[in-house]
Amino acid sequence: MAEQETKDNQKQERREFLKNALGCVAAMSVAGVSGAAAMRARKDDYVWQIDPEKCTMCGRCATHCVLYPSAVKCVHSYAMCWYCDLCGGYHQPYTQDTDTAAEHQLCPTSAINRTFIENPFYKYDINEDKCIGCGLCVKGCQAFGNGSLYLQVRHNLCVDCNECAIAVACPSDAFVRVPASEPYLLKKVKKT
Repeated sequence: MAEQETKDNQKQERREFLKNALGCVAAMSVAGVSGAAAMRARKDDYVWQIDPEKCTMCGRCATHCVLYPSAVKCVHSYAMCWYCDLCGGYHQPYTQDTDTAAEHQLCPTSAINRTFIENPFYKYDINEDKCIGCGLCVKGCQAFGNGSLYLQVRHNLCVDCNECAIAVACPSDAFVRVPASEPYLLKKVKKT
């Protein structure tokens, strides 16, 4: 009988031990999740972005991002655009033809859609799914247009690396940390 009581006590102690151990694991899990959320909240205070005034369209956004295609995409400031028939961001430099043939387009992935509005105006939209962030259109728009195309980090794609590989490779220090509450640096019309 005493032997049976000893076995019962040992089972009771094991159950108590397991119950306490599971309670500790649960508490540590909650603390870990809370700690991770706190770390994420602290990290999310700032995000990476490209300052369009500093960007030199070097092409490194397409090649140095840890994602493929890059989280950097071309965006269009419609308020600045002249809606030209011959768009420096859409057409190859010095082209004689202003049609939509692939050989006349500057973008290597055909990420810019051209829509006729009325003679001689066209609207240019960026298909971000096709855009690789190479900056060729931005460079063309800057050289032969008014600079209404520019590059930005898209935060729905960016993994917000602690040390952004593009920022390290950027020759003009155009990659900056900005408040997460205002994650985009918009290009503004320059007043003359």
